Formats: sequence, C-alpha cells, structure tokens
Amino acid sequence: MTDLDLIRRARLEDTSAYEELVRRYYSKIYGLVYGMVSSREDAEDVTQEVFVKAWKALGHFREQSGFYTWIYRIAVNRAINFRKRRNRRRTVQFEDFDPDIKQAESYKEFSSKGSVLRKMNLGEFQKKMNEALMTLSDKHRAVVIMHDVQGMPHSEIAEVMGCSEGTARSRLFYARKRLQAELAEFES
Repeated sequence: MTDLDLIRRARLEDTSAYEELVRRYYSKIYGLVYGMVSSREDAEDVTQEVFVKAWKALGHFREQSGFYTWIYRIAVNRAINFRKRRNRRRTVQFEDFDPDIKQAESYKEFSSKGSVLRKMNLGEFQKKMNEALMTLSDKHRAVVIMHDVQGMPHSEIAEVMGCSEGTARSRLFYARKRLQAELAEFES
C-alpha cells in the first residue's frame, strides 16, 4: 500500500493505517531528531511529538508533496523549536553511541585511511562529532544529518527545508567546512 493510500485511510480515522506510516518512518525521523537534539530521551519525546502533530494535521496534508517530505519538515521544525524552548547549552548529553553513525559520510570520511581520527573508537568519534554538530546552526545541522547520515538527496532536503537545492548544497558545504574546523583540533 502506498503512503497516499495509507494517508487517505488514516484521514477516515483508520489508526492502523497511520500506525503503518509511523512504522515506515519512525527510525528515520528519530535519527534526524536525535542528531539535532543529541539526547536519546529528548529525541524520543520530540519524535513522538512529530507523529502526534502529523496525526492531528493529516487533514491539512496536501498531496502535492510526499508524506516523507512533509513529516521531515515537521520533524525539523519541532527539533528547532525544542532547542529554542529549552535554550540548551552547546554541549552534548552523550549517553551511548548510535550504531547508524557507521553509515554516515562524515564518519567514513574522518575514519578513512590517513586520518588520525581513524584511531578513535566509534564512541569517541560520535561524541566528538556530536559536539562539533552542536556548534552548527539548527538548519546546517539538519542538512548534515539528512544528507550525510540519512542519505537524502539535495532535492529532497531542499523540499523539507523550504529552500532551493542550491541553498541546501551551500548549507551542506558550509556545515562540512565548519565540522572539519571543529574536528581539526582532535587530529593533533
């Protein structure tokens, strides 16, 4: 069944259809939110808020974009609002590493042959990467997570972020440069 079929059924109060949408996208939304708030507990709370908000707003979903893009946009906005609301410090509440980090382009780049960072264990790398990510603005952090960790193409990121594809690429470029600068101190 397509996302659109499930949305149409969910609009008719079919909770099992909406539960299927949640099953399809929960881990990706959680990964995005976790990357933005850097706390598993907070990420779980915000992710639940995202799906509750989406359920309540399902009647307003215009079928011009995909559910995937629409829910990502809600997640980015919720994570940004959460950080503003909590006025969080720029430090990370690093509890334990996210095993999906091994798939991230940034991990592959920094752990590649010739990089001093490849000598770090995965937990050390993720802690340092999370600290570096927290120095980025919310929009730059979101772009890095969507592209480098979750593998979203620039066009989808642009749609989620409500900007042009060129702006999405520019934010990613700037964010990567900033991350390299932040992580440079760990190479010595």
